[in-house]
Amino acid sequence: MTATPSSIRSLTVDLGERSYPIHVAPGLLDDPQCLRPYLAGRQVMVVTNETVAPLYLERLKGSLGSELDVREVILPDGEHTKTLASVERIWDALLAAGFNRRCTLVALGGGVIGDMAGYAAACYQRGVAFIQVPTTLLSQVDSSVGGKTGVNHPRGKNMIGAFWQPRAVLIDTQTLDTLPARELSAGLAEVIKYGLIRDPVFLGWLEANMAGLLARDGELLSEAILRSCAIKAEVVAADETEQGARAMLNLGHTFGHAIEAHQGYGQWLHGEAVGAGMLMAATLSQQLGWLSGDDVARVARVIESAGLPLTAPAAMDAEAFLERMRLDKKNLDDRIRLVLLRRLGEACIHDETPPARLHDFLSEYPRA
Repeated sequence: MTATPSSIRSLTVDLGERSYPIHVAPGLLDDPQCLRPYLAGRQVMVVTNETVAPLYLERLKGSLGSELDVREVILPDGEHTKTLASVERIWDALLAAGFNRRCTLVALGGGVIGDMAGYAAACYQRGVAFIQVPTTLLSQVDSSVGGKTGVNHPRGKNMIGAFWQPRAVLIDTQTLDTLPARELSAGLAEVIKYGLIRDPVFLGWLEANMAGLLARDGELLSEAILRSCAIKAEVVAADETEQGARAMLNLGHTFGHAIEAHQGYGQWLHGEAVGAGMLMAATLSQQLGWLSGDDVARVARVIESAGLPLTAPAAMDAEAFLERMRLDKKNLDDRIRLVLLRRLGEACIHDETPPARLHDFLSEYPRA
């Protein structure tokens, strides 16, 4: 099924001269006009991975047409590949093809591919165009929007990177038909996050429609994607480089990134770690007197209903958490900054938890 103009739903990330659209529709990959308006020139490098390429690469190339110089670089799959070595493979392919400053990189895949392709674009010849074509729910609702690009370091997640905005985000909701169930649940963690930090009405909608989302109801998924992207676009427009309000999008991520780094990238999916991290943040918010027990129970129910973990890894003690959390990018002046909840629908940045109290919290938190 090819997208039709009437089926495409769109919104804009408002960044002045660097504003760009987000288009959402089933069958968007087969639309000859989905990519062409956003290309910088004739040279196109599609960056994808070994899982996505057999499913969608030829469809994407077919929509580009034969008159363009289209190449591809196919990387291994998985969070553990999100390294500078993988980005160097992209640069090698660009140089081998003789691509110039008017080339365009197209990121076809999940968040790992989008982050690496975007970082490669930010650095190649000091910056070239790129387009996000996200194929996982997590990347569609979060990482493809906002211009955060980069790679992991063994000591911390996303510690090397750049802000580099795409020219467009093109979301074909039919790509979710081939997404493994575990990855669908992981993507729902980021969707839940938007309700918790900014939109309690959306949170209620998610509670009422979680079963349909897990059953891959196309209309419900499109609505969840659009509402999530609208919230993120609004936050990014107000604070592009995360000097203030954009940090609120990291609810659960300080705990979650610690889990990912400690366990080994890919052992826990990003969304699984964020799901557990959001409940940790809600529980600490209750201990600080901001949320009620009923609020925390509600957070736990919606996270569990999405198929996400509720407990921290048994292998991580408080010292392991704190070691990783001290490397978080939000930290200032050696103070661990956490995104917590004043109430459901209102997040805040908090850096005043005494180290001893945070250690006790992490020591006592349930493990599994």
